[in-house]
Amino acid sequence: MTMKNKTFRLMALVVLGLLLQGCIPKVAIKKADVPLPATFEPDVFETTSTATVMRKDFFDDPALSDLLDIAVANNKEINIMLQRITIAQNEIQARRGQYLMPLVGIRAGAGGDKVGEFTRFGAIEEELPLAGKHFPTFLGDFRFELFSTWEVDIWKRLRNARQVAVLEYMASKEGQNFLVTNLVADVAHSYYELLALDNHLEILEQNIRIQENALEMVKQLLLYARTTALAVKRYEAEVAKNKSNIYKIKQDITVVENRINFLLGRTPQPIQRASSGFMEQNPKVLMTGIPSQLLQNRPDIRQAELELSAAELNIKVARANFFPTFNINAGVGFEAFAVKYLFNTPQSLAAAVAGELVAPVINRYAIRAEYKNASARQIQAAYEYEQSIINAYVEVANQISNIDKLKKNYQLKTSQVEALVQSIDVASQLFKSARTDYLDVLLTQRDTLEAKQDLIETQQKQFDAMVDLYRSLGGGWQ
Repeated sequence: MTMKNKTFRLMALVVLGLLLQGCIPKVAIKKADVPLPATFEPDVFETTSTATVMRKDFFDDPALSDLLDIAVANNKEINIMLQRITIAQNEIQARRGQYLMPLVGIRAGAGGDKVGEFTRFGAIEEELPLAGKHFPTFLGDFRFELFSTWEVDIWKRLRNARQVAVLEYMASKEGQNFLVTNLVADVAHSYYELLALDNHLEILEQNIRIQENALEMVKQLLLYARTTALAVKRYEAEVAKNKSNIYKIKQDITVVENRINFLLGRTPQPIQRASSGFMEQNPKVLMTGIPSQLLQNRPDIRQAELELSAAELNIKVARANFFPTFNINAGVGFEAFAVKYLFNTPQSLAAAVAGELVAPVINRYAIRAEYKNASARQIQAAYEYEQSIINAYVEVANQISNIDKLKKNYQLKTSQVEALVQSIDVASQLFKSARTDYLDVLLTQRDTLEAKQDLIETQQKQFDAMVDLYRSLGGGWQ
């Protein structure tokens, strides 16, 4: 090839490249930027986060730990997610094979054509039986060959697509971790609700026994005309009301047990639990660490970050569609105009190799639209990543405040219950000595029951806040 021809071809390629560059529209790319405060609380700097504590060490209740292990192994949503992860993993292999290995297949075909009267199909080998004769009116075409096609990844479109598949696979793994985190929290919430209901039931049964004793006392006083029949009826009504509430609590217990069984991926059955001592337990004090640790500990943030990286690479994949693709096609096999000659070697052996350069022309509007869509998806992913960071910080901040307020609330309610329990004895003694009305005793007992129930609910909320903070920090999936 002369220097002049080389120069001409080089100039043609440069001009083609400039034309292609000029046809590519400009698109926006957003960089995620969410500045986080240095600490969650002023003047509180902790470098250690409880999020790194494994759930079997964080939840020290053996019954709860067993339930969590079963839930993570059997939960249907977890198993569905595992299949999605398998699909994403298989996609990596598919994308990898597109640029590393050519497509190789085997095919067979048969056909024929009728040549025109004044045309010549080709020369005839001298050794063939048809030598020196005219071609038949219908000439067959039979072939059996091994073929291959391979796209040369000049613009890294296939390699970037594979990397996108890798990032999407990693994101799906983080999605599974986030699902486990939420599942652990849901099971723990339901477990502590079950303990609280058991204590509600116990307190209610204790209160019924107290009121039944008071009812007997009022009946005795009625015999001596020291009270009226109205007091007896009011006490009977109060006892009946509280006994009816027992069935409501038992139904609530059944519903919560079935909810836990659903999360565990099994049919309804009794839930083993340790309800005694629930009111004496203290929720764990969690180390929050610093806000920037959320980026490493929260699976949903890591998932959003990986999806953002995949979206950025997808822009490059879409951009590569503007450029020509170079394909190499090859085939080797047997070809003959009659079946009886098909596998005659070496006469029927045939081979072909060709290179193909294809540039889009007519469908460039579709390529342009997909390129802009890739840009829009990248911007969307950037906003979602920023939103996940802000949401995580707000969740942690809310639970820190919630734990502090609930602790103070619990202390005051404890004092309230202690005072009301003492007031029951005082009211009973005053009633026996006719220095107060029966309503004072009845209302004191009712207030005490309500205060004890509120105290149990506050205790449950403290444990819920502990679980929510553990989840918000990114714990539970380890």
